[in-house]
Amino acid sequence: MKTTFSYDHYFAYDELKANLEYFAEKYPGLVSLDVNCVTPEGRNQYAITVTNKKTGEPLSKPGFSVDGNTHAGEITGSMAAMHMIDYLITNYGSDPEVTRLLDAMTVYSVPRISPDGTEAYLTSPYSIRSVDRLHGNKDGGVREEDIDGDGVIRMMRFKTPYGAWKLDPSKPGSMAAREPGDADGEFYDVYPEGIFEEYEGDENLKTRDEKWGYDFNRNFPCGWFPENRQHGAGEYPLCHVETKALADWVIAHPNIGGVSTGHTSGGMILYPPGTRPIAKACPEDIRAFRAIADMGKRELGYEVLNLYEEFVSDPEHYDSGAFDDWCYQSQGILAYTIEYWDMANKVGVPYNYKDKKLFTETAAESILRFNACVEWVKKNAPEAWHEWKEYDHPYLGKVEIGGFDYKFTHQNPPGHLLKDVLEPSTRFLIRFAASMPRLRIDCAAAEKIADGLYKVCAVVGNTGYLPTYVSEESKKLGIAKPVTVRLEGAETVSGKAFAEIGDLQGFGSTETGVHFYGNISTARNAAARKKLEWIVKAPEGTEITVTACSQKAGTACAKLTLK
Repeated sequence: MKTTFSYDHYFAYDELKANLEYFAEKYPGLVSLDVNCVTPEGRNQYAITVTNKKTGEPLSKPGFSVDGNTHAGEITGSMAAMHMIDYLITNYGSDPEVTRLLDAMTVYSVPRISPDGTEAYLTSPYSIRSVDRLHGNKDGGVREEDIDGDGVIRMMRFKTPYGAWKLDPSKPGSMAAREPGDADGEFYDVYPEGIFEEYEGDENLKTRDEKWGYDFNRNFPCGWFPENRQHGAGEYPLCHVETKALADWVIAHPNIGGVSTGHTSGGMILYPPGTRPIAKACPEDIRAFRAIADMGKRELGYEVLNLYEEFVSDPEHYDSGAFDDWCYQSQGILAYTIEYWDMANKVGVPYNYKDKKLFTETAAESILRFNACVEWVKKNAPEAWHEWKEYDHPYLGKVEIGGFDYKFTHQNPPGHLLKDVLEPSTRFLIRFAASMPRLRIDCAAAEKIADGLYKVCAVVGNTGYLPTYVSEESKKLGIAKPVTVRLEGAETVSGKAFAEIGDLQGFGSTETGVHFYGNISTARNAAARKKLEWIVKAPEGTEITVTACSQKAGTACAKLTLK
């Protein structure tokens, strides 16, 4: 896929900024760049708008939005957003599909929601949830630190008779779970590479709670719970400048009907609702969620899962306050979380999320996947693996440090494999964007019935997959807006010059099927069109305009000259 920039590495802030500014400067007819907010460390959270401005103002068209880096370390999501907008901008005018899309639609992106956290993640050895602001239990233990100075925080093992691990004799360099009958031998504890901070308690070691524990994806005002219920949720909903700016951006662009928010990892396409069972959701919305996600499954090869019923392990203590749920359950937008990069599946030992096997595996079962990952990394990204080496730890004495660069093997793909993840993502996101509702006017005509008197008719239709209100949830919320039609340029004798005509279904609501004997059929067309008629009074030669508008489906216009 042709792009302006290379996607064989991860963009630090300065490169991201420069690339966005390049697009805004070089393509003023397509691109607008806004500073959505300025972070506490002085970086910009950028929002980019991409559309052909000559075919209409951005808000007058159906909108689609893609974002990334809600979580600082899940930077593949940010790169997926950048790759999509790069591909659209670079290929506008030469690729018919891209050109049609940007002529008719507006694509928005906040490619890096957490610039501060992501920069710390990329320029230090630390893993960070969302942002590098102190939050969490200050009680001590083993705190992650790059003590050997190689730029990566790996694993740290040391011998102890209390250890739960042992050396795997069949796989040099790997570990095996200590079995119940292993009473004698050499045993190990394995902790993150790090230093020891004293704490009040017993003599048993533990891993220190992360000091940067804020989670932006628990901070949105949909099912938000306080810290005692959900660690990292923040002091109150939208308490972070970054999350508030993102929510304000969505609200300020009510034409947005679809959202893709990029995360890692696991190879999943997740869809709301995440706070209630599917049985309590609108069946029409679930059908649309699944149909669109199935396109993603075909492009990306990822599993499609409902957040509440198929992804969370505890229906009473589920994760909430998430951006995708807020988009759907407060704004009526069809929103997906894409968990990019599936190393477990790539190495041939996949997780089975639907039966919650992820949460019930024994250590012995999990080590099978670990060993497969070791072999894969040694072969495909050898620079990311270090064999065990001794180190004199100031508290623990002789330890050994080794293992993965977790950040760019498990959490994100190695840079040289990044494009293999991004290209199918962009193909899916373009198809997702094209699923939005889209107004058109057919059969606009004027018939003279007397001198200065004309009969005008027009058919207003929706050619998109989704209805003009996008989701049944938006109707339940009372925020769905009807399609309006305005006739201008002549005096109306019959019919309203301005009328609300209600909703138009998309072709996704057309009833289709295959008969028992094999013929396909359309049982009933969706209610996607409405015919309007007026009697108008005006001199011959007058030009009149019929304009249809929808908040989510855009604007369509037809001009007629009375003859």
